[in-house]
Amino acid sequence: MVAQAPDVPVSGRVLVTLNLAAVISLSLGIFNILPIPALDGGRILFVVIEWVRRGKRISPQKEGLVHMVGFVLLITVALLVTFADLSRIFHGQSLLGG
Repeated sequence: MVAQAPDVPVSGRVLVTLNLAAVISLSLGIFNILPIPALDGGRILFVVIEWVRRGKRISPQKEGLVHMVGFVLLITVALLVTFADLSRIFHGQSLLGG
């Protein structure tokens, strides 16, 4: 994106790069707080559940198992998306669906 704009001044390229970094950082922050096991939001969900149960803790083994399953599912989805993207690239198709 930035390299494809040779007629744009350096200050414009810097702003585009900073804007892109800000969008990526914000997206990661929002995704991380979603209540998905293995992410920070998953831990927050367990804390809320314990709070609703008036402090009764969930077994660390059960919580660990839930986070492990969530992590495996998260990695599986990431691998499937990566495989689909690479497959589209090798078949000469656009990644943007066009």
